[in-house]
Amino acid sequence: MKRLSIIFLLFSLVLNAQENKDLFAGHSGTLVIYDVNKNEYLTINAERAALRFTPASTFKIPNSLIGLETGVIKDENFVIKWDGIKRWNDDWNKDHTLSSAIKFSVVPYYQELARRVGKKRMQLFLNSLNYGNKIIGERVDSFWLDNTLQISADEQVEFMKKLYEYKLPVSKRAIDIVKNIMSEERYSKSLLKFKTGTGKKATGEFIGWLVGYIEKENNVYLFAFNVDGETFDEVVKIRAELSRDILKQLKIIE
Repeated sequence: MKRLSIIFLLFSLVLNAQENKDLFAGHSGTLVIYDVNKNEYLTINAERAALRFTPASTFKIPNSLIGLETGVIKDENFVIKWDGIKRWNDDWNKDHTLSSAIKFSVVPYYQELARRVGKKRMQLFLNSLNYGNKIIGERVDSFWLDNTLQISADEQVEFMKKLYEYKLPVSKRAIDIVKNIMSEERYSKSLLKFKTGTGKKATGEFIGWLVGYIEKENNVYLFAFNVDGETFDEVVKIRAELSRDILKQLKIIE
């Protein structure tokens, strides 16, 4: 198995990188890709790829699996009613199914899911899934948001590999449901399945995640991308643009 580390050599591949800016347009970031057919890794900024950060809403992938596997969530159509508390995101202020909750990244839905799972069962699953540092801390409904639980881009890719290959210690049914409800973008030759995540690091900077997999012709690529920004809006914009730019220039998305 090879691990290819490319940091500045891919500078010329990014269409929108400004003059005198690095691959991530002046921000700290990383991208890890695993090519299934070649059994190879491509890592941009390997040092950062090994660092753990809050998973933020990318934890909705394992959280969904855990909800399904424990029976807390019966299927993708399982409804958790809105608690009536108005929040900043209007999409959250309504009843949601598991399918719509992951689509709109509904934090309150997944917080209630975690409370129903309970700390003991949640910890057992974090351990069995070997997810990041596997730490919950005091609150079962916020540990993936407050920098208690942390995971690296390298570890995100390993988790996605096991998910895609049905090697996680959960049922095939649970994995199939989660794969189906993950967000997707269809291109002429590629299908991108992904989950975003945006959180605030302990240092005060925001971090934006994009994790998932890409099916292209007869191959599959598992990937994890993260990048820092000074504000929520900035990191969301950088993540959306640069992640696709790099994947397109590498001809993984076509």
